[in-house]
Amino acid sequence: MISKLATEHPVRSLCRVLEVTRSGYYQWRDKVAGPRAQANQQLLEQIRQVFDQNRQTYGSPRVTRQLRRQQIVCSENRVARLMRQHHIRAKCKCPFRPRTTDSQHLYGAAPNRLAGAQLTRVNQTWVADITYIRTAGSWVYLAAVMDLYSRKIVGWSLGYTLQSSLVKEALEQALAMRRPAAGLLHHSDRGVQYASSAFKALLHSHQILPSMSSRGNCYDNANIESFWSTLKTELIHRQSFHDLPQARSAIFEYIEIFYNRQRLHSALDYKTPVEYEQTSTYSQKTESL
Repeated sequence: MISKLATEHPVRSLCRVLEVTRSGYYQWRDKVAGPRAQANQQLLEQIRQVFDQNRQTYGSPRVTRQLRRQQIVCSENRVARLMRQHHIRAKCKCPFRPRTTDSQHLYGAAPNRLAGAQLTRVNQTWVADITYIRTAGSWVYLAAVMDLYSRKIVGWSLGYTLQSSLVKEALEQALAMRRPAAGLLHHSDRGVQYASSAFKALLHSHQILPSMSSRGNCYDNANIESFWSTLKTELIHRQSFHDLPQARSAIFEYIEIFYNRQRLHSALDYKTPVEYEQTSTYSQKTESL
């Protein structure tokens, strides 16, 4: 306060009013920060840079991992302390959730083949689901397909309705990009979109084995449900969308650029999905040699 008011009032008077000595004030003003304080200030600037570059979504564990990837030596406790002291933290919002799954239909449901499956490679098991997004005009719906081995989103589609064409488009995008071999397992909930004749025909034409969650079991598709939570926390509830095209543009940037290629995933030893696939592919080729 004295430093701020010194241009308007005598330091002597300010020190008397605030009951501090002039020598104490000048000692504080001229004090040079020690090595530890300087190192903390430098680390704080690096923390802020990582935090901002990653959409202000990282907590201390991911910030620490990213700093270490940049060859910056630090402990998670130290990073957490600096983030806490300077109020650097991601915010979470709990939204209203409309229903997207209609399992009351006459189509037959596939058995749950996901339980006990051992994941050893990409394009072995894909999981799929649908979520909702609010725009200024209406709700829009997002279908996505995730490779369970690498947690990479391999296909997605955005539309105004919950018809089977939405999930077909997401799967067709994934098939075009990945070209999996016959025998791929596709797991979803028991919703009418995934149980429809059109979607079953698409699976059959590519020799994909269908699998569906048990009735009332909310844990079978936990990985893609976790992705929805991440997407909404880090993107959807941090901004408003005027219409579907604006939402599609933002979702494209988030999934294709940030989530798949930049965001560190704790379940992948803090690698990105793309990086994890590349590392795993290299390891498998090395082992085969």
